[in-house]
Amino acid sequence: MMTQVITSHRYETRVKENCRKILQELNPNCLISDMFLPWTTDSADKFGIPRLVFHGTSCFALCASEQMHLHKPYKNVSSDSEPFVIPNLPHRLIFTRPQVPPFDLQEEEDDFSKLRQQMRDSVDKSYGVVINSFYDLESDYADHYNKVMGRKSWHIGPLLLCNKGGDEEKAQRGKESAIDEHECLAWLDSKKPNSVVYVCFGSMASFSHAQLHETAVGLEASGQDFIWVVRKGKNDDENEDWLPKGFEDRLKGKGLIIRGWAPQVMILDHPSVGAFVTHCGWNSTLEGICAGVPMVTWPVFAEQFFNEKLVTKVLRIGVSVGNKRWQRAASEGVEWEAVKTAVERVMVGEAAEEMRSRAKSFKEMAKKAVEEGGSSYSGLNALIDELSIYVPPKKQDIN
Repeated sequence: MMTQVITSHRYETRVKENCRKILQELNPNCLISDMFLPWTTDSADKFGIPRLVFHGTSCFALCASEQMHLHKPYKNVSSDSEPFVIPNLPHRLIFTRPQVPPFDLQEEEDDFSKLRQQMRDSVDKSYGVVINSFYDLESDYADHYNKVMGRKSWHIGPLLLCNKGGDEEKAQRGKESAIDEHECLAWLDSKKPNSVVYVCFGSMASFSHAQLHETAVGLEASGQDFIWVVRKGKNDDENEDWLPKGFEDRLKGKGLIIRGWAPQVMILDHPSVGAFVTHCGWNSTLEGICAGVPMVTWPVFAEQFFNEKLVTKVLRIGVSVGNKRWQRAASEGVEWEAVKTAVERVMVGEAAEEMRSRAKSFKEMAKKAVEEGGSSYSGLNALIDELSIYVPPKKQDIN
C-alpha cells in the first residue's frame, strides 16, 4: 500500500510539472480540466488564467448531488426501504438509502473523501463550469445551478453532435467494434422502424452470471427484437452458462448478441431502434437523447441514479427497470419479470408512443442547440468572448 501511495504521489507530481510547463509555453486563455484534477486550479492561478471545470455529467446530477451532500436527507429515515426526498430542488425526487453512494453514507474520513472535498473546494475557486448538455434539456437545473447555487456555468453540448460524419464515422467512435458495421447495419435494415430494443450497459458496469441470466429470460419473454451488448471481462472464457439453454437458437434472427464493443451511436441512430436499455451513464444517456429513443433505465453506480430520475421523472422519456441498489458489480436484484415489463412499457402501447414522441422532440432540440444561433452555440461564443477580456485578479485579492 505504501508503495502505491508513493508511486501515485510521484505520478501526480510529474503531471503537475508537465502541466505547468505547457501552460508556460502556450500561455492559453484558460485551462479546462477534469473534476478529478483539483490541483489545476492552483496551476492556472500561478499563470493568471481562469480554470474551468469539466464534470462529464449533467447539470441535473450536479445539483442533486450537491443538495444530497449539503442536507444528507438519508439520515432522516429509519430503514433502507423508507423513501426520502432531496430538498431544495425544482422537482420532487425520491430515493432510498441503498441508492446513495457508500462514500456518501460513511462517517469516517478517508483518502477519497479528502479528494472529494478538494474537488468541491476547487470548483468554488474556479472561474466556472462547462457542461456537456444543452439548456432546453435541463433548463430548471441550469437556472438552479447558476442562481440558487451561485455557480457560473455554460452548457456547450451535446458534444457528440459536433461530428457530422456518416455511419462509418459513427461506427469508429470508441474502441474497435466486436462486430462488422456492415453486418450490423444489414441486420438492422431487415427490421421494421422502432421495432428493436438496444441493450448496453457501458464499458464499466459488471453483471454477474445470475443477473445476465435474468436479463436474457426477460428479453425473450418481452417478445421484442433486440441487440444486446455483453461486455467481456479480462478473465472471461468461452463459458456462457448464464445463457438459457437454446437461447440463441430460439432467437436466431430475432436477437443479436454482440460480445465486446459495439458501434453504439450508429445503432441508436438507426430507424429500426425503438428503445435503449441503459445504465444511465451520461454519455450513453445523451446518445439516447440525441437519437430520439425512449429508455429503460438501469442505473448501477456513480451518478447514474440521478440521471435515471432526469430521464424518467423530469423528461418523461423512459421507465425504470427497478434497480434499487448502488453497486459497482451488479449481482442479483432485477428479476426477469421486471425486465420484461419495462421493455414492454417502453415499446408497446399509447404510453410508449407518447414517450417516443417526447424523445423525438428532445432530439430536435439537441440538434438546434449546437447549430448557429442555438443555445449551446451561443453559450460557447459567450464563454469565448468573456475569456478574451479576462483580467486576472490582483494577487492580494486571491483568497
